[in-house]
Amino acid sequence: MTIDNVPLPDSLSEQVKRLAFYRERGIDPYDSSFRRTHAIEDIRENETVYLDTGKKVSVSGRVMALRRHGKAFFADLQDRSARIQIYAKKDNLAEEEFEIARATDVGDLIGVTGSVFKTRTGELTVVAGTFVLLGKCLKPLPEKWHGLRDVEARYRRRYLDMIMNLEVRKIFYLRSRALRVMRNFLDDRGFLEVETPMMQLLPGGALARPFKTFHNALGLDLFLRIAPELFLKRLIVGGLEKVYEINRNFRNEGLSIRHNPEFTMLELYQAFGNYETMLELCEELLCFVVQTILKSLRIKYQGLDIDFTPPWTRINLRKSILDASGIDIFEDSSEVMFFKAERAGMHVEKNWDRGKMINELLEHFVQPHCVNPTFVLEYPVEISPLSRSKKNDPRVAERFELFIGKEEIGNAYSELNDPIEQRKRFESQLYKREMGDYEAHLVDTDYLEALEYGMPPTGGMGIGIDRLVMILTDSSSIREVILFPILRPRPD
Repeated sequence: MTIDNVPLPDSLSEQVKRLAFYRERGIDPYDSSFRRTHAIEDIRENETVYLDTGKKVSVSGRVMALRRHGKAFFADLQDRSARIQIYAKKDNLAEEEFEIARATDVGDLIGVTGSVFKTRTGELTVVAGTFVLLGKCLKPLPEKWHGLRDVEARYRRRYLDMIMNLEVRKIFYLRSRALRVMRNFLDDRGFLEVETPMMQLLPGGALARPFKTFHNALGLDLFLRIAPELFLKRLIVGGLEKVYEINRNFRNEGLSIRHNPEFTMLELYQAFGNYETMLELCEELLCFVVQTILKSLRIKYQGLDIDFTPPWTRINLRKSILDASGIDIFEDSSEVMFFKAERAGMHVEKNWDRGKMINELLEHFVQPHCVNPTFVLEYPVEISPLSRSKKNDPRVAERFELFIGKEEIGNAYSELNDPIEQRKRFESQLYKREMGDYEAHLVDTDYLEALEYGMPPTGGMGIGIDRLVMILTDSSSIREVILFPILRPRPD
């Protein structure tokens, strides 16, 4: 047996042998002339129309199951929306078409035109009047894909995961819809969607380690952005006033069920606003998304009952940690903080700096109690280098983080628009970097020059899209909501 004069070994699969069967008969196994007229979901939702009128439909998709009975066979056909049964028999098809149908395998892509009826068991079925092979599947589909214990295999072969599991596809349809709802919400409120550079001379806008690359033509080191913040605020200086970007960020950090080095954020800025403006906007935006997508403000996430009904809880970071651990993040020295944290049962590492310690205290003592949407307010300025400080206490930043379902979802603050103070903050970060903190900010002189032309009071906010979609889809891992998450290489 050959294909295009190439001999085929006997060990090849039955699917490949059938491919040769089609080729020998001059049948194109990858026909592109068929035109679909109906999605299967449309037929199911309006079945009485098709049953009563005998209207012809043309459907296409992947064969997921086959049941052969002599000169006839039944197939389960799946498109992007749903499944329907196909009935094909020799009397209804041209000879070549029946040859195609008879050699069909599970996994093949086919197109069928015919009328709709119900079998005696009530199964909605399309009777094939024409039958076209649209794409030959050369490997057998997994028989029990849901039963695989190695979940990484699902992520590595996401295409198979989606073929076999309609629920996985629904996650990504929902993700796309959530982004569209967000865009509509912001567009309706006068925000302008923009695009900023993903390759930057200096990484900035967040405390994170960047990925580094090299531009050959310019002979320059460049960095994949860790955040679009400093570019978006340049646009505020330029007078755009309300901007947002649904952006890809890259942070050279570890992998976990909550972290992927490449992730998606919604980041927005509003001139003549502040962190209270952002708090109100955040609550309104996410309530709108949840209600629109899930039709309720009360949902379940990983066994938790979450109520998005506003107003959301607001707590003070300093007080929450103090009440839970006896640690005062503003008054206690680093040594005292370490001692009290250990005494309160928290694991600590001696190489943590003060900022790392505060973040760990938050994660250990406060975050586990934030089930319903909770704004944690007023962070130390020392871990908020781009935030405006409060007038009555320069140690405290006008900043909040949002937690939902025990997950950090968002971060917002009143933007620091004083170029002299911002320069001091950058220089302080530079000292930390010289001491070995490679996540600290660099001094971005171009951004400082932009601030010197005057930036209005501004509120800024970032929302983690991947973690939000985890909550909307009740997913336990960030990898479930990213089509192609970063994975370790397979062992040889």
